[in-house]
Amino acid sequence: MLNIVLYEPEMPMNTGNIGRSCVATNTRLHLIEPLGFKLNDKMVKRAGLDYWHLVDVQVHENIQELYEKYPDRRYFYATTKAKHTHSEVNYEIGDMLVFGPESRGLPESLLEGKEDTCIRIPMVDEARSLNLSNAVAIIAYEGMRQLDYPDLKAEGNWIQP
Repeated sequence: MLNIVLYEPEMPMNTGNIGRSCVATNTRLHLIEPLGFKLNDKMVKRAGLDYWHLVDVQVHENIQELYEKYPDRRYFYATTKAKHTHSEVNYEIGDMLVFGPESRGLPESLLEGKEDTCIRIPMVDEARSLNLSNAVAIIAYEGMRQLDYPDLKAEGNWIQP
């Protein structure tokens, strides 16, 4: 299983959407406090639809608590400042994909010394960034694709006329 880490998320709608994507991809969601909302916020639940109770979510007081709980994991940091793209990584089960808050991204202090594990999604120069829930979905599904979609249903049921 891959892990999605939201560092100090600010918008409940994005977190709800990301939670829904985590259910669909069988990934764990880690939330690093402080959160810009309460987890029982109606906007979180509305965006997560009827999936929210299925989200495997862990809340951590700070990033250090996450590092201490999962010391042997590989961490990849999504930032527009990265020199490597998200598709250059060879993802492994257990990897932690870290995303910053919507208004400011991951802080420089967190990225310092981690340049080799910083990743970005390619986009035109005029675009500052993507919506957080879209960025999470793009990177998570690239990881799942590389892992051959473990535990995911690979084909649909065609409806016969």
